[in-house]
Amino acid sequence: MNAEQQNPEGAIDVELSEEIAEGIYANLAMIAHSNSEFILDFIRMMPGVPKAKVKSRIILTPEHAKRLLEALRENISRYEEAFGGINEPNDAFRFPAGGFGGPVGQA
Repeated sequence: MNAEQQNPEGAIDVELSEEIAEGIYANLAMIAHSNSEFILDFIRMMPGVPKAKVKSRIILTPEHAKRLLEALRENISRYEEAFGGINEPNDAFRFPAGGFGGPVGQA
């Protein structure tokens, strides 16, 4: 039996374990890239604690990174249609002294 017979609608069967379904809280994302990949580090910073921990790292191809960007734009648009606009952050985030190293962006 081929994949089309098993899944005629083309849907992907995604398994979500209980551990992963709980999620991990992050309040900072740092993004780095090379010519072949984008690296997204999701970080949890705690007030008054000088050290932040990377809680999850996702590595994507440039094509998948662009798809993620478009998916986020679409989902943010749907969210704002349903629940109203999301406020732009008005506080200027400052990276800790010494930084984290490497070329990065923030989200």
